Amino acid sequence: MTEPAERRPAPPGDNSATTPEGVRCSDAERAETEAALHVAVGEGRLTMAEVEDRITRVYAARYRHELAAITADLPPAPEAVTGWRPIVSAASRQVSTDLSALLGRDGTVSARRRLTIALVTLALVLAAVALLVLALHGIGGEGFEHHELGRE
Repeated sequence: MTEPAERRPAPPGDNSATTPEGVRCSDAERAETEAALHVAVGEGRLTMAEVEDRITRVYAARYRHELAAITADLPPAPEAVTGWRPIVSAASRQVSTDLSALLGRDGTVSARRRLTIALVTLALVLAAVALLVLALHGIGGEGFEHHELGRE
């Protein structure tokens, strides 16, 4: 059974007694904080002078709580979304935007656009029918032997 934290002796070299949150920050954490500052200046939350001052403080910081204090007045960064969902979502938005522009929902309907849509649709339907016929008939290297086309 372990002792409570206040009764355990501190390991050698541990300076958590002298700092409130004695966990040292890494270079990656400094880079994350700097990136958050760049986002904040891009959003107009900070001026360039403020960002330069804070970045100087970021690279002078030794502990995590010092980094947290530098960005304490900024909103938290949104959680990064991973996986296929953002990709599918972006693709569907793009297809939707392209279709609405192509179909003239943006107020610019023309006869040329309608003709283009009709030709593309016809080509897609013909390609689908051709693939269906080939799939049902069979795609083989035998030639015309099974059709009785060369026989007399």
